[in-house]
Amino acid sequence: MPMTVISGRFSPALLPISLSISRVLKYAGQRRAVFLSRSANASSASASVETNSSVDSVVEKEKNRGEKNILACPICYNSLAWISQPNGLVEPTASGTQLQCNTCKKSYSGNETHLDLAVASGSNQYSEPMPLSTELFRTPLVSFLYERGWRQNFIWGGFPGPEKEFEMAKDYLKPVLGGNIIDASCGSGMFSRLFARSELFSLVIALDYSENMLRQCYEFLNQEENVTNKEKVVLVRADIARLPFLSGSVDAVHAGAALHCWPSPSSAVAEISRVLKPGGVFVATTFIYDGPFSFIPFLKNIRQEIMRYSGSHIFLSERELKDICGACGLVGFTCVRNGPFIMLSATKPSR
Repeated sequence: MPMTVISGRFSPALLPISLSISRVLKYAGQRRAVFLSRSANASSASASVETNSSVDSVVEKEKNRGEKNILACPICYNSLAWISQPNGLVEPTASGTQLQCNTCKKSYSGNETHLDLAVASGSNQYSEPMPLSTELFRTPLVSFLYERGWRQNFIWGGFPGPEKEFEMAKDYLKPVLGGNIIDASCGSGMFSRLFARSELFSLVIALDYSENMLRQCYEFLNQEENVTNKEKVVLVRADIARLPFLSGSVDAVHAGAALHCWPSPSSAVAEISRVLKPGGVFVATTFIYDGPFSFIPFLKNIRQEIMRYSGSHIFLSERELKDICGACGLVGFTCVRNGPFIMLSATKPSR
């Protein structure tokens, strides 16, 4: 089958906001201090013990909440704090939400659809040209068409379809079920919705670089009747090579039909490895142009020229993908093939 009919899609980011931004607040809010008052009355010792036990329970809950504070500044990778949160109790709405890095003091904001945690977020004068594949998927037209015919063409490249791919991915993700997951380069949120609908994860972060893809993701989530826990879905705009999450804070990262569109797959996988917890799982699908294509003379040189102008990456063997994962500190590489289609998985080594 001709490879030219296969269109790769881009969303170099993983990263976006929630239908309920209050969910993020619980993950990125400052921990409230718990103050204990000691009783001066010795006769109330038993009541004091009971009070301390109750407070210990509160402290433990606060500790667990702190462990879920995963949002970080994409510049210095230190934690983010909410700028306006009186007494640590008020949870602002999505629109106008603002966060600030505790270290470099860079501020980030959210709007009605997503949280913008890209490095250049908030800049007015500076604009950075991105590869063609990146800019293509930032356009309103392609974002609109992605689930309305574009993604369906992937069947010609051996992709079994979103539902089947989701079932295959779940097998790799079994060790981290119940944790949080990033749907990197989520596009219009096709897999983000499947993860949310399954209720297999405590938090689903739909991450992309394209603002228009995230708007489509937001609209589809609003229309999705089978997702009853929409407060557990967070939409974030970010660059896949500068993920706005604390190191070792994420249980799983999924990237569907995206790896070949990342400007630098090695930089992206290195970032994924950084944010994964020990034992965390990376699952991705992409195309491999091996078989008869591997015998084309100077194909590697041709690939470099294609990448130079389009930003799309051409993988020529499973070994390349295994090398990328290994070089970035991931182990246990395994994969499933169907023609040009490949689903791969690798794991962050346990301590």
